[in-house]
Amino acid sequence: MKILINTPHLSLAGGVANHYKGLKPYWNEKVIYNQIGKRSEKSGNGVYWLPFDIVKFIVKIIFLQPDIILLNPSLGKSAIKRDFLFLKIAKLFGKKTAIFFHGFNTDTIKYLNTEYLRNNLNKCECILILAKEFANIVKSWGVTAPIHLTTTKVDNRLIDGFDIATKNYNTQNILFLARIEKAKGIYTALDAVKILQEKDKGIKFRVAGTGGELKNAKQYAIDNNIAVDFLGSISGDTLINEFNTANIYILPTHGEGMPTSVLEAMAFGLPIITRPVGGICDFFENDKMGLLIESLDPQEYAKVIESYINNPLKNKEISIYNYNYAMKNFMASQVANKIENILKQYE
Repeated sequence: MKILINTPHLSLAGGVANHYKGLKPYWNEKVIYNQIGKRSEKSGNGVYWLPFDIVKFIVKIIFLQPDIILLNPSLGKSAIKRDFLFLKIAKLFGKKTAIFFHGFNTDTIKYLNTEYLRNNLNKCECILILAKEFANIVKSWGVTAPIHLTTTKVDNRLIDGFDIATKNYNTQNILFLARIEKAKGIYTALDAVKILQEKDKGIKFRVAGTGGELKNAKQYAIDNNIAVDFLGSISGDTLINEFNTANIYILPTHGEGMPTSVLEAMAFGLPIITRPVGGICDFFENDKMGLLIESLDPQEYAKVIESYINNPLKNKEISIYNYNYAMKNFMASQVANKIENILKQYE
């Protein structure tokens, strides 16, 4: 089967680019990436590239003759219009087309025309989506195209050489790895750690990532006497080392699709403390995997973290469970195969 996938440029930061970059080595079918939009983080709005991208898209349809095309729109007004234009072009050439929604901002969709969305989405062979919650919203628009749940992934190469049997459960290392934004819960996490460190100075907090709140979060930590290491953007061996030496992963996020960092943390055997949002709710087992906390109250996070730190045996039990679950469900090789199997139904 020949699959043409429209993606952002793989050199860019962002969930969609990262998703397809990680899946690239694991496709079994003939998969061709058609990179569209802005070419670099500094190149401005991708709309200026649209005429060129349209011509390139048509050329690839004509000369490559894909069996199915996979589009990856966001639900922003301009982005969805652009991708529906690609959908119309694909249909003009008689090509079967699927759409994969990675993000799903419920604040944004309130301002979109649901009739417009329904009419275009019903032209698709199928829709891929990351959470049952989001699938139900799409169905509420009157969309009748088949909807399939899928997931983000853990790159198999990330855990090469990792041995769960060697993990140390007696340290007190807490990891936050996400964009540094208020909506990711960075201040809730900092306040929770402050509560813990007032009782035990041995608590270590590592924050990995960049974002609009990085400077403010650093100052907040200084002003509130919170001991924290801000690592910036990390990858490769540094990322592996942070996951390997951490004992608990915390993400008090306000909303998510399916955060890759949560899946990666599970693959390294970390108990997960996060919120019941997006696709996390579809698989997460409280107590077995960690805990989903509805509240954004730092006291609640501190209480749960403390209970795990004080019980290494419980920590180890969760760790092994999360590791095995991630191996069975979230590895990039399995996710690529699942997407291919979904698309095969419609070729």
